[in-house]
Amino acid sequence: MQLERIDDPSDPRVADYRDLPDPELRRRRGLFVVEGRDIAAMLLDSARFSARSVFLTEAALADLADRLAERADVRVFVASAAIVRSIVGYRFHRGCLALGERGPDSAPAALIDRPGPRLLVAAEHVTNPDNVGGIFRNGFAFGVDGVLLSGRSADPLYRKSIRVSIGGSLAVPFARLDDWPAGLERMRACGYIVIALTPHRAAMDIAHLDIDARRLARVALLVGAEDHGLSAESRASADFQIRIAMAPGVDSLNVATATGIALHRLTSRAAR
Repeated sequence: MQLERIDDPSDPRVADYRDLPDPELRRRRGLFVVEGRDIAAMLLDSARFSARSVFLTEAALADLADRLAERADVRVFVASAAIVRSIVGYRFHRGCLALGERGPDSAPAALIDRPGPRLLVAAEHVTNPDNVGGIFRNGFAFGVDGVLLSGRSADPLYRKSIRVSIGGSLAVPFARLDDWPAGLERMRACGYIVIALTPHRAAMDIAHLDIDARRLARVALLVGAEDHGLSAESRASADFQIRIAMAPGVDSLNVATATGIALHRLTSRAAR
């Protein structure tokens, strides 16, 4: 490991870390940024994504030194917390940033077509990065095999999405499903039971979901944005529509919370 000390905020070696609040800047350069020592460690260990560099304080370096010692391919920039904050453009307290390379996008078929038991989440027009991050966090927790996102859904590699996911968007495979209706049909053709999560009163209470565990071996759970929910076309394409019972007068749950509840129910049923 060769350390590169940064004492000047204008140092061109850390140009990729400037103006981090601009996600399109990261996208145009084919990069994404992660925050915090634990998530940086996940990036360094990732089989899918390559780490380009880390930018950290002395305290964070002490925590990651053993892992970084094994990575001669990753540049290591060290600076004071004040220098880091002046470069990234916002109040930063986590002590460590890392840049990853996006690489080529995964094809939806790589997630859908694989044989054997599979649990997928398909998110339709979930545009809030916090909610996308929460979906990935829950997917990571419940062993989801992949997340498919409609073209209008937020970027799982946006800085805030990764932070909320606690690194789940680095660990759970994902792909864009730009042709949403055709993608849903493909899942059905590949033997998935398609289950739509919706607050509609006509939907089945999730507590009453009674499907043979063998049929739950291949499941695609559809979730939608909080404002509009799943489209009528998505609900109509599902084998089952399920809802989570709530107190009178409450019409919906946060989509990430609802996804977590549904995944717990589905994985509990499948394990029987």
